[in-house]
Amino acid sequence: MSTLLIRGGRPVGGFFRPFGNKNAALPMLAAATLTAETVRLENVPEIVDVENMLRILRDAGATAERKGHAVEICAKDLRRAPLSEELCGKVRGSILFAGPLAARFGEAVLPPPGGDVIGRRRLDTHFAGLEAMGAKTFVRDGRYRIRSRRGRLRGAEILLDEASVTATENLLLAATLAEGETVLYNAACEPHVQDLARLLVRMGAKIGGIGTNRLVVEGVERLGGAKHRVESDHIEIGSFLAAAAATGGELEVGDLPGGYTMTILERTFARLGVRWRRTDKGLVMPRRQKLVASDDMGGVLPKMEDGIWPAVPSDLMSVLLVLATQVKGGMLFFEKLFESRMYFVDWLIAMGADIVQCDPHRVVVRGPRKLHGGKITSPDIRAGMALIVAALCAEGESRIHRAEIIDRGYEKVDARLRALGADVTRLPDAPAAPQLEMK
Repeated sequence: MSTLLIRGGRPVGGFFRPFGNKNAALPMLAAATLTAETVRLENVPEIVDVENMLRILRDAGATAERKGHAVEICAKDLRRAPLSEELCGKVRGSILFAGPLAARFGEAVLPPPGGDVIGRRRLDTHFAGLEAMGAKTFVRDGRYRIRSRRGRLRGAEILLDEASVTATENLLLAATLAEGETVLYNAACEPHVQDLARLLVRMGAKIGGIGTNRLVVEGVERLGGAKHRVESDHIEIGSFLAAAAATGGELEVGDLPGGYTMTILERTFARLGVRWRRTDKGLVMPRRQKLVASDDMGGVLPKMEDGIWPAVPSDLMSVLLVLATQVKGGMLFFEKLFESRMYFVDWLIAMGADIVQCDPHRVVVRGPRKLHGGKITSPDIRAGMALIVAALCAEGESRIHRAEIIDRGYEKVDARLRALGADVTRLPDAPAAPQLEMK
C-alpha cells in the first residue's frame, strides 16, 4: 500500500504529453492471442493493469516483452489451459480474452475478472453475443466456460442489449475469425473501440463501420502480426486539464488523439468555463481562467450527464465533479452508468466541498469553495485521480491512501505532476487507510 502526500495551493502547469489509451491497450493485448505471429504495440502506458494483462499472457504460454512504451507479444505457443484465477482477478480487462480464445481455439476457460468496484458490471452481453455465434457458455467450478458447438464460431446478426465497450470489443475480436459475416448493432463506438478495430484491420481483419454503432465483420481464416501505435488517452488528457484548471495553471498538451475526440472534451469543459486554443502541436489552456458554470436555457441549473459516446465519458465524471467545486455556480452531475461511482463525494464533503448527494446517481455541486487538506482514501482509479485534483487545489496537506489503485490507470502520476509544479510525494508502506461509511 502506498500513500500520496500532497501540499496544495500550487498551480499545475507546463507541457504535458499523454501516453496511450489504457482502454485501448488492454483489448489490443487480448487481440494478440488471435494470431501465432508477433504483434508490436507502441505508446503502451506503463500501468499496473497493462502489466497484469502481460502476466496473464506469459502465464498462458505467450511471450510478452516490454521495452519502454513498446510491447511485443507472440502467442504462437499459447496454451488452451484455463487462465490464472489469481491474475485475472486483478484486472477487469481479463474478460477480453474470452472472445479471441473462443475464436482461435474453439473454447475458452477463464475466472471472473477483477477491477474497480463502481457498481454492477454485468457480463451477460458478452456471453449472449458469443452464444449467437454458436458457442455454448456456462459456469462450472467458479469459471466461465465458452465452447463452440462446431469447433469454429460462425457469423451472426447481434443486437447488443447495451452499448457495452468491453462486450463490443470481445465480440469484435471473436468475429474476426468466425465463419461468415457478423453484424453488431448498438455497438459501442468510443475512441478506444475504434483504435482496436484499426489494429485488427492491420492484422488482416475485414471490418466495416468503424466509428459507428453498426460494425460489419467478414471473418477470415487467419490473422497475422502487425505493428500499431496506441492512440493518446483522452481520459488522461482530461484529468490533467482538470488539475491545471482547478489550480489556475497554464497547460500545454501535445500528441492529441485524432478524430473529433478533443471536440467532445472541449464542449464538456466549456460548460465549466474552461477554454483552450488549438495549436499545430496540440492545445494550450491559459492560466487563471474565470471559471463560471453555464446555466441551461432560462437560467435553469445546468446538468452534466454521462453516456455512451459521443456523450460525456463516464471516466471523466469524477474529475469534472471536483473541478466544479472551484467553479462559480451550481451544477447537477448525473452518473447514469455506474451506481457506486458517486460515493467518493463523501471525501470531498469532508474537505469542505458544497455537495448534496440526491441519490446514488446524482449530486449537486456548488462553488467555488475553498477545500482543505485531509486524510482520504482512493476507492477506484478515476475517483482516486479526482481526489488528487481536490488535494492539489486544497489548502494545506493531504494524504491519499491506496494510491496503488490510481497506478492501475495513470502512469507515474506523482512524478508527472511534480514535473508540472505540484508538490507530490509518494510514501511507501503506509499504515491502514482511513475509511468512510458508504451511503
